[in-house]
Amino acid sequence: MKKVLLTLSLSLTALVQAQNYVHQALILNEGYFDYQTNQIIDPVTIGSYNPANQTYQIVDTLEGMRFGSDVIIDGNFYYVAADTKIFKMDLNTHQEVASVSCPGVRNLGIYQNKLVATRGEYLVSFSSYLHIYDANTLSLIQAIDTVQGPKWAAQNIVIDGSSAYIAVNNGYEWGNEKGLIGKLDLSNLSYGNEVDLGPDGKNPDNLVKLGGFLYTVNNKDFSGSSISKVALDGTSNSTVNLAAASTGCGTSALRDNKLVYQLSMETILNEFDVNVMNSSGPVTGHTLNYYELAQETVSGQLYTSETDYFSFGKVHIFDANNNELSNFNVGISPGTIVFDVRSSAGIAAIENTISVYPNPAVDFLNVSIDGVKRVYDLTGKLLIESSSTSLDISALNQGIYVLNVNGINQQFIKR
Repeated sequence: MKKVLLTLSLSLTALVQAQNYVHQALILNEGYFDYQTNQIIDPVTIGSYNPANQTYQIVDTLEGMRFGSDVIIDGNFYYVAADTKIFKMDLNTHQEVASVSCPGVRNLGIYQNKLVATRGEYLVSFSSYLHIYDANTLSLIQAIDTVQGPKWAAQNIVIDGSSAYIAVNNGYEWGNEKGLIGKLDLSNLSYGNEVDLGPDGKNPDNLVKLGGFLYTVNNKDFSGSSISKVALDGTSNSTVNLAAASTGCGTSALRDNKLVYQLSMETILNEFDVNVMNSSGPVTGHTLNYYELAQETVSGQLYTSETDYFSFGKVHIFDANNNELSNFNVGISPGTIVFDVRSSAGIAAIENTISVYPNPAVDFLNVSIDGVKRVYDLTGKLLIESSSTSLDISALNQGIYVLNVNGINQQFIKR
């Protein structure tokens, strides 16, 4: 008779008082589309990484999409921008809730019940580069045309209260790149007050907010790069040149109070102090060419991705001192990483409603809650998956395992 011990301790800090934690990191793998043969070689996928047990799994495949471009989380749902469609997904089950056609969709932002989408496509002109959808149903509320709204392809979005700031770069029309920051009033859906970043601020690839300012990382005409700073009230606007090389796509992020970025084809991670608008030098500990940079705000860890765009993708996690903590393989071209941050208060409440017995167990483990139960070994290998409240564990070897219950709209792990 084998005994299986499932120790019932959360792999989080003690729940004496509620704390925020990263429930999962969602990774949008853009896949591989061969433009010469017009074939999808590797599809767009969404992956979920669980920091608690360091496991990664593909949770959905977006068939028929040539690429993916953005993911945002709002409440119990997340939204994905991919090629010609916007998808609304359940954050816990990863099931598709709704979708809508939006050719050329690029980036997303959300405020209350309004989902904002920017558009742009290589060699394609649209009558509207800015759409607003109902976040519940994904029905179109308004398509702001090129007379009332942006006249060229738009990309990044920053939501600040009831204002959405839009980066207009026209980055798909080489030689005619723009550098504008527009403002969408989400209370009445009026657009205007565009700020021109000037000749050195063309082609903003990234847009972030810190304090009372917006910062853009610009690729100019892809022969150089710069960083611009714009006051939210429009009173000031300045640009600092970085180098005679672009920063590529996505390889910049706000990390604490500084911007980190990487020049195309380089393996050096650079740091830029936005307070004094000056470069503060290279960051030690980084020797890879990255595709995506994203800081996890709870612990301050930096997630980076690398890829060759056609055969592999990998994510690396670094601590605040730039020591690599772990890495894991993902899909092709992991281009967006977002973090599902939750409060441990919800876990504590659910934990009190659950009874797991007997423990230690011999042949069967009873779990007094509905939902999918998953049992992992300590390497993260999935061994059992069942919706039953009585799990047959007789085939397991003696040892310590991890029970994962997905139910009541809240996933938690007990060891």
